Amino acid sequence: MQKKRILFIVNPVSGTSRKKHVAEAVERVIDATAYEWQTAYTERAGHATELAAEAAARGVDIVAAVGGDGTVNETASGLRDTHTALAIVPCGSGNGLARHLDLPIDVEKSLRVINSGLVHRLDYGLCDGRPFFCTCGVGFDAFISDKFASSHRRGPVSYMENILLKGLRYKPQVYEIEDATGSEFHKAYVVTCANASQYGNNAYIAPAASMKDGLLDVVLIEPFNALQAPQIALQMFNKTLPENSHVKTFRTNKLRIRRRAGGVCHVDGDPFEAGRVIEVKLVPRGLDVVVNPDAHAPRFTLHSVLTEPYGSLRHLQSSLLRQGKRLLGAGSVEKGE
Repeated sequence: MQKKRILFIVNPVSGTSRKKHVAEAVERVIDATAYEWQTAYTERAGHATELAAEAAARGVDIVAAVGGDGTVNETASGLRDTHTALAIVPCGSGNGLARHLDLPIDVEKSLRVINSGLVHRLDYGLCDGRPFFCTCGVGFDAFISDKFASSHRRGPVSYMENILLKGLRYKPQVYEIEDATGSEFHKAYVVTCANASQYGNNAYIAPAASMKDGLLDVVLIEPFNALQAPQIALQMFNKTLPENSHVKTFRTNKLRIRRRAGGVCHVDGDPFEAGRVIEVKLVPRGLDVVVNPDAHAPRFTLHSVLTEPYGSLRHLQSSLLRQGKRLLGAGSVEKGE
């Protein structure tokens, strides 16, 4: 049987120290009976996209992004609308797409996921023609991305500090949001379009977002005061942000955002200058991605029963109620049931 080919794209100047040992880990972990591989190192911004697109044109089976969210975005951008699969060896501070996909952050464990070879066809988005795979947004969202991108410290603590301290100086703006149902005006701090559930660092802006449903989860955070800011920040990390009264959400596959003037916008946490009108759309099933087989196996644990969307406490209570009614209707319970 012919071996499948993998190209590892490594960004040598970004991410964490975990990637220093990737080459040795690849030799130890990747199944040499099933795969042959090469490694390429990026030299400039956008280089990962070029390398990935060239690999796809050569028929390489898997291109693995070794680095942070920027490297993942660039690599995935070169693979969209092809049949070469993206794999992720997460070595960044946020690792938004890897965390959404429940990929291991540990290098060796992430390489074992590649060995599994399980590929799903997933959605991606376009913001003014720029690909994104987790989120894009304007307002406070983009402001924080801009500040976080220039921060000397990374991780959830730095992210929280940017939200609580710098974010409080940000003034909400009025946006006109237009989709297939019409247009509405909203005064908001944040307009985020989410293909995946989080920004990174386990900050969940859209906990129910799916990369398989053909829809974007659009999240608007309306004006709030300084006393409410810590609650909003914490709700991002415990997946309850949509329960906040200042948060409005809806789903669509395409929308137009109009604002009073151009300014900063972001795709996957990478800020850029955009115009007054921003076009956002979803591209369904446009990217092959190597996924974690363990994340798709049934999980019958106490934690999953209490925390997973399909196994919430409310679901458990409903299930027990249904079972109770069934047993009462039966009149008796035989031994062994």
